[in-house]
Parts: sequence; C-alpha cells; structure tokens
Amino acid sequence: MENLFDRVPEFDRFADIVITSAGQVQLATIAVAIYCGVWIARKVFKRFFSTHPERYDQLLPYVLFRMVLPLSAAALTGIAFLIARYGIDQPHSLLIVASITLFWLAVIRIVAALVRNVLPTGKLERSTEHFLSSILWLFYLSHLLGFNELLIIWMESISFAVGKTKLNLLMILSGIFWVAVIMFGAMWVSRTLDRRVMMLSHLDMSLRIVISKLARTLLMVGAVLIALPIVGIDLTVLSVFGGALGVGLGFGLQKIASNYVSGFIILLDRSVQVGDRVTIGDRTGNITQITARYVVIRSSDGTEALIPNENFIANTVVNQSYSDKAIWQSASVGVAYGTDLELALKILVEAAESVPRILKDPAPTAFVVGFLDSSINLTVGYWIGDPENGLLGPKSALNLAIWRGFEQHGIQIPFPQREVRMVSQVSPPATLSEPPHTS
Repeated sequence: MENLFDRVPEFDRFADIVITSAGQVQLATIAVAIYCGVWIARKVFKRFFSTHPERYDQLLPYVLFRMVLPLSAAALTGIAFLIARYGIDQPHSLLIVASITLFWLAVIRIVAALVRNVLPTGKLERSTEHFLSSILWLFYLSHLLGFNELLIIWMESISFAVGKTKLNLLMILSGIFWVAVIMFGAMWVSRTLDRRVMMLSHLDMSLRIVISKLARTLLMVGAVLIALPIVGIDLTVLSVFGGALGVGLGFGLQKIASNYVSGFIILLDRSVQVGDRVTIGDRTGNITQITARYVVIRSSDGTEALIPNENFIANTVVNQSYSDKAIWQSASVGVAYGTDLELALKILVEAAESVPRILKDPAPTAFVVGFLDSSINLTVGYWIGDPENGLLGPKSALNLAIWRGFEQHGIQIPFPQREVRMVSQVSPPATLSEPPHTS
C-alpha cells in the first residue's frame, strides 16, 4: 500500500472515477461504512459515557472513544477493499483513498485529544477540539489533492529581512508550529512532573510548588530555544529585542516582574503557606492558593481577595499560623454579685471542654477579670485547632453550653438596673412685700 504521507495517485483522476458506475458503488460503500462507524460510536457512547460523564475528563477512555468512528469506518472500508480486490475483482481505488484518510482522521483526533488534555482545564472545549481536528484533516486532504504546493509557493513569496536573517511566511508559520508542538510536549512533561512532585509527601508543600513552577518555566524556555533553531531562525535575532524587553521590564512591567519574583521568595522562605490564617491590611482570612503573581485569601464570609505577592514582601503580615495554626479565642460573661465564683469558673471550663472543636491541650482556662457596677465579669479562654473551618461555630456552641450550665445551677446573668426615687414637691418660698413708699 502507498506511503501514508505521500499523495494518492487516484486523487489526480478523482472526477473520472466518480462518474463511472464502479466509482459510484465505491462512494456508496464508503458512505455506508461511515454511517456504520457513526452508529457504532453512538452505541459506545450510550454504553460507556452516557451514565458516566466523568469519563470524558479521563484521557485514555476519551481518546479511545474519539477513535471509534474513524477506525471502525476505516476497518469496514478496508474489508470492502479486500473483497473488491481479491474476492470479486472490481475497481477499488476510492476504497484505498477512504481507508487512508479515515486512518489519518483517527490520528488527528488523537492529537487533538492530547492537546486538550495538556492544556489547563477549560482552555480548550470539546467543540474547539472538534474544530481543530477538522481543520487538520482538511489540511491533510489538501496535501493529498496537491493544493499545498501552491500554498507553499505563495507563502515563500512573502519574505522580509530581520537584520542579516531573511524570513518568509512559511518559515514563520513553521516556527510557530514547531514551537507549539515542542511547547505542548514541554507542558505534558511539566504536568507529569507536577503530579509526581505533589505526591512527594515528605517535602514541604511550598517547596513542591517551587519545584513545579521552576520546572514549568525552564521547560517552556527550553522549548522555545530548541524550536527556533529547528526552523532555521538564528537565536542572535532575539538580541534585537533584548534591549526593548529590558526597558519594558524596567518601566511598564516593573510591578508584574516584582510580583513574580516576590512569589518565588514567598514560596522559598515559607513565610506564608496554603491554609495559614493571615491578616494583611484590613483583610483577614485563610490562604487558599499561592500563584506566581498573587495570593488568594478567603474570608469567613466566603469572599476571596487576590492580593499581589509584592504586598506580602513590602508590608507587615500577621500570620496567626506561622509556627502553630491553632489560635486563642475568648468568651466573656457577667454574673451577679453573690454568685459562687469558683462554681461559675468551673462551669465555664466544663462548657468549653464540651465543644468538640475546642482543643483539650492546651486546656481551656477561666478568669475573673473585673468588678463592674452591676456584675462581676468572667472570661474563658480556649484554643481552636482548625480556624480555617470558621470561628463562629465553636463560639456559639460555647455560649449555649454556658447558658445551660448557669440555668442548671441557678447562676444569674445580671443586666443594668436603675432606681428612680420620687421626692415630694417643696412649696415655693413666700415673696417679699414691697418696701413702704416714703415721701
């Protein structure tokens, strides 16, 4: 059989073959084979994917599903070719062409599925993947028909010079293609390495993130440096843009570069880590993600703030989880004068110990903190080991436990009272008589 990469001679006389009865029979056979391939693909979808949509996100099941239609149609077309050639000795040239093109459709679908898997989730949807595979297949058909030769001549005619290097449109597009291929390979290696590094539980999470990001950056830069010489572009051409890039980083990209450098510093010195509860400026919350440019802080109300990494280097950060993520909290309550204070303190400690999320070590402690006009103020201090899960829940449970304990032992929580006294009205003093007139 002809080389799969070469043009198929039958395409040169395609019109002459189609108008014959044998050619029309072959076209009908090809159409039936494609219809059967579609039918088989639908059956496979209903059997394995309709009730398990999560398999769409698994690489191997998805790739196998994408190969069902073209390979089954190619197999049926190949069987028809064997029957036509060796069984009934009929013309079979179009069947050869169909088998080759359907085989390459399967290969192109595999490539498109791999590209979709390499890119981050959501960057390449299924509809875009199908469009990409269709475009690649049309390019292959144009190669078989010979249209690519005219296209190559046209792209080579569009040329220009950069320094001493002469470039043309074909060289640029070839460079973009090979850069994309090598970068996709680098991204695949990066994702594989990222999964392996994240499985190293004996390494600190920040160190694992640093290794992953450095590996990805180095792989991307290496992919570009490898791809450009492959297509004949001298790397010295890039020196023309080096000065402009340096000026851009010094002025327009200063903040971006500062944030990226600060991100690596944060990950290396481990001053803040994912899960820490921090306060920076007027924002308090737990760190949920550290990226190369910003840190995501989630507050107790569910809002998330994207704070540039530079702020964590230049400003004061209160990290409540720096050495230990457990934080101290307290609850205050007032009791009436005449209350058995030792009993009240005991009730506060027992109430705190009854809340599951309050740590037993260090144990809760109660204090007498002041004598006010209408009450004696008491405070119970306790430690929360998982502040990332919220602080209002254990505080509410503690207040309810204190309320029940005080009611059980008859301890009153006073409230301010005012006593108003009504004083009897005093009669106004007698007015002085006018002095007598004298003549």
